[in-house]
Amino acid sequence: MINTEKNSITSMQFIFIISGIQISVAVLSLPRKLAEAAGTDGLLALPLGYLLNLLCGYIIIMVMRKSSEKSLYDTLSKTMGAWVAKGFSLLLAFYFLHLMYDGLVRAILIVKTWLMPNTQGYVLMILLLFPAYKIALGGPRILGRYAELVTVISCWLPFVYLFTLKYAHWLNLLPLFKDGFLPVLTAVKATIYPSLGIIAVFILYPYLQKKEKAVSALVISNSITMSVYIFITTICFIYYSPHESTVFNDPIISILKTIEFRFIERIEIPFISFYLFVFSLVWIPCMYIASFCISQVFGLSDHRFPLRALVIVLAIGTFFYLPTYNQSDKIELWLARFGFCIEYILPSLLLVYLTLYKRFHRRAAS
Repeated sequence: MINTEKNSITSMQFIFIISGIQISVAVLSLPRKLAEAAGTDGLLALPLGYLLNLLCGYIIIMVMRKSSEKSLYDTLSKTMGAWVAKGFSLLLAFYFLHLMYDGLVRAILIVKTWLMPNTQGYVLMILLLFPAYKIALGGPRILGRYAELVTVISCWLPFVYLFTLKYAHWLNLLPLFKDGFLPVLTAVKATIYPSLGIIAVFILYPYLQKKEKAVSALVISNSITMSVYIFITTICFIYYSPHESTVFNDPIISILKTIEFRFIERIEIPFISFYLFVFSLVWIPCMYIASFCISQVFGLSDHRFPLRALVIVLAIGTFFYLPTYNQSDKIELWLARFGFCIEYILPSLLLVYLTLYKRFHRRAAS
């Protein structure tokens, strides 16, 4: 069902796809959520979340290395049966559909708020779906090339925030552990949603050219993600007071209002327009993975038909209903809980099962 040679991806492309899924729209509200949980000490929760993600990613790669077939779907079909494999693919499709939809909705709401308030939501959805469909149709290799392109052309974005340092108050970060270590542990929960997407390794691993470098690639990917989170959260915490960080819904965008250039009046306008490329790194790969998993469930030769059906349903559905900011926040809260089960618990259970299966299989064969 899959052609790993035609759609092979390099380690660099693998890194950028995973980090792109994680960063995207999740970074916008991260400083606010960390501040709500532990004040400026929420910054200390990011390294803990980083270690948790590394452990999760390592377990996922160990599962794929124990998979004797080309894909995890084939391995589950062989060890558990075809229906269990189809159920697993359906679960992944359901999960990535929600990640994709949340990313699209959040991007549309931001565009309507800051750029095009009078434009209907379904119009923006259609405009976003056209290029997304063409890229997702190309498979992992095109996704990898697109992720590389977006990463290269968006390298300048973090440097814009350095202009806020002249208003920085570094004492906002002190003292550390103001209320002890417990609030920091509580804030780790706020890092779960921004870290979702590692389970895409289940789908992308068979296409990786040098599979022996999968662990190092995943470490680099998570390091990029956490570096961006730590940088942008630090900027917000040293600019805003501990209380102000909780007032703004998306402090990453609100802080841009303080940056002034002689040649442009509102830097947030071109910034948000350009940041749509970064946003797309969550919904385009998730769109491909969801349609690919659906094709596995129904035994289709490729993912084209599910992808086309998905695009049509999204365009028509948005005409009748588009979630508000509050409803989008509820979707994110639900995704954080559901994603914890899918990305942290499920791979561990699969690793235990495959380890025991191979052990008993060897004993039965001997």
